[in-house]
Amino acid sequence: MSSNIMYMISATIIIPRCLMTAKQESTVLWHGRYGHLHFKGLNTLSKKQMVRGLPDLEEVEDNCVDCLAGKQSRDSIPKQANWRASAKLELVHSDICGPITPQSNGGSRYFMTFTDDFSRKTWIYVLKEKSLAFECFKFFKALVEKKAKCAIQCLRTDRGGEYTSNAFSDFCSKEGIKRQLTAAYTPQQNEVSERKNRTLLNIVRSMIHARNVPKRFWPEAVKWATYVMNRSPTLSVKDMTPEEAWSGKKPFVHHFKTFGCVAHVHIHDSQRRKLDDKSKKCVLLGVSEEFKAYKLFDPVEKRIIITNGSNDENPADAEEQITATNNTNANENMVINETSSDSEDERNSPLGTRIRKPSVRLNDYVTGQAAEEDDEELHNLAVINTNNDPISYNEAVKHAVWRQAMDIEMESIKNNDTWELTTLPAGCNSIGVKWIYKTKYNEKGEIDKYKARLVAKGYTQKHGIDYHEVFAPVARWDNIRSILAFAANNGWKIYQLDVKSAFLYGELTENIYQAPRAWYSKIESYFNAEKFEKCPYEHTLFVKYGMKNEILVVSLYVDDLIYTGNNQRLMDEFKSSMKKKFAMTDLGKMRFFLGVEVDQSSNGIFITQQKYATEVLARFGMEHCNQVSSPIVPGCKLVRDETEQGTDATVYKQMIGCLMYLLATRPDLAYSVCLVARFMERPTEMHVTAVKRIMRYLKGTLGFGIMYKFNSKSGMCLKGWCDSDYAGDLDDRKSTTGFVFMLGGGAVSWSSKKQPIVTLSTTEAEYVSAAACACQGI
Repeated sequence: MSSNIMYMISATIIIPRCLMTAKQESTVLWHGRYGHLHFKGLNTLSKKQMVRGLPDLEEVEDNCVDCLAGKQSRDSIPKQANWRASAKLELVHSDICGPITPQSNGGSRYFMTFTDDFSRKTWIYVLKEKSLAFECFKFFKALVEKKAKCAIQCLRTDRGGEYTSNAFSDFCSKEGIKRQLTAAYTPQQNEVSERKNRTLLNIVRSMIHARNVPKRFWPEAVKWATYVMNRSPTLSVKDMTPEEAWSGKKPFVHHFKTFGCVAHVHIHDSQRRKLDDKSKKCVLLGVSEEFKAYKLFDPVEKRIIITNGSNDENPADAEEQITATNNTNANENMVINETSSDSEDERNSPLGTRIRKPSVRLNDYVTGQAAEEDDEELHNLAVINTNNDPISYNEAVKHAVWRQAMDIEMESIKNNDTWELTTLPAGCNSIGVKWIYKTKYNEKGEIDKYKARLVAKGYTQKHGIDYHEVFAPVARWDNIRSILAFAANNGWKIYQLDVKSAFLYGELTENIYQAPRAWYSKIESYFNAEKFEKCPYEHTLFVKYGMKNEILVVSLYVDDLIYTGNNQRLMDEFKSSMKKKFAMTDLGKMRFFLGVEVDQSSNGIFITQQKYATEVLARFGMEHCNQVSSPIVPGCKLVRDETEQGTDATVYKQMIGCLMYLLATRPDLAYSVCLVARFMERPTEMHVTAVKRIMRYLKGTLGFGIMYKFNSKSGMCLKGWCDSDYAGDLDDRKSTTGFVFMLGGGAVSWSSKKQPIVTLSTTEAEYVSAAACACQGI
């Protein structure tokens, strides 16, 4: 005890010591050791003693956070629909399939399907771009609602931009159509359309492979596949086909023939001579959408033939040949329609009882094969179709915009007293007429107007017998570019006029009529009366001089006029005078001329073909290609190789033709296009690769063009350069000439062309090139 009466306690620091341990081998720990194996699997290993060293594990109900991060998956989609429509158009499924490679001959890369949930009947439409989906839906809606006599109640689609646009959504709201959109990344919720697309493509692949049909005919194949599927059994509709569930009538199928089979078409006596063959070989492309008949293609005569067929197909014949008869009148131009589904009329009566329809001519179809090609080569066809405009009167009359365009054309014909009723002279053949339809676009790619023209079928005439002269009042691009350079250097504005129905103004004084020449004579007489002077070297260029150095320049390209000058009053008087003399469309300042975009600014005038170049890349599936810095590999030498297998010459020619039109504003492409154009007769893969390289270069230079500057330092001095190689063509050792002329700071004329003769030296090649350049300069 201490002095303060407190006890003293002696204490020491105890060092911690482990007297006993417990091994933590929990289920969660072994879950991690087993690479996050599911708990059920761990328990199975433990209970059945499938391994040694694994302790007894307890059940764990908590989810592993790491497994949720690494193994999360969506819930499964029910295989059976929870609800089915009980009436037609109560629910419509839709989807777009594509892009499909290769694109069709008409430039289409997508097809759009609509499937009625109640009947499971499908309608199909072929599209160039997804943006056309809205217009397609409106056409489909009008068609089916008229047939079914009830309205579409609900539309189920995915969340593609073509379905969720403001215009599409507003239209559905206005029409009282309920929308069902799938969840993001869940195509299974639109399983009817998705499965339909898969089935259609399976059928198309089989049909194309069976008959070796070129893949570019896929629109025809997919439409026939849809036609067949609508008449095939399905588990979704009990004991009937979708066509019967929709129409209430059992469809006829005895007219079915194999897609792509060879057909023999009878040639009427009036269309052949005594020793000519009485039939020709064609290829079956299905049934016509407009006529109750077959649709066949004749690759030699470049014709689509709509004909009724007799049912004498021989099943034992490996070629499944069909005997068919066509009418005598081969009248209407026609291309394969890629925008409609099977016709209602086609299912209501058998083809064997149908009225014969006229065969129809197809000027846009081309083939590189001769008439002597064998049966197998008949399948290697190619088609060119540049737009989706109506191809017949029956198709156009269904749309109000085309009916209005035809009314305007008929009014112009009436106002100009174009024709009169008369007696056909003895020994003369009458020439039929047909409608031509064209959608006009502005520089932004937007629809400007719908144009319809009633034209004579000039292709029924023979040169040297029915006519002798061919004429078209068109300005050369050299002239147009020179006017642009001249106007830009002086700071003038260029304006544009369009003459409505120009050919109707021609005054005919002959028995053999040539409409373009008659129109030119009419407009030339007008310019003479207005004291214009015609350029002696360019007959489409007219100049008018006023007082005090006033000048007005006009260039004519058929019915399109561009004009410029240094006096606004003089230009206004000219425009007023033209409007009094002719029915005109005032297009204002020149912005879009013959596919060329024109930008007039204070710095000068810039011309480009960016819109057209973009369309070319999309047409040939090159819009997403990798860019290159030059149109051709330096030092590249292309040659003809007869040992290498040839490619599709028709597609190759299409590519070259599109690139050649780009030369209106792209002198940098002149040599490369000139080089690849030499092999259009029999291109090989090497040549196609060279063309695709040009397009890859084009992809990176879409905005390139020519700038004509205001008050250019070079002024209006015309400068030219020329050059040539020597024996650059390895096939015939001919040289290539190249020249370019500059005016107002921009190129106005250029050329790259193989020389017509074989020169003996570099000096001689240079002399030939200089001579060509001098002739152009003069």
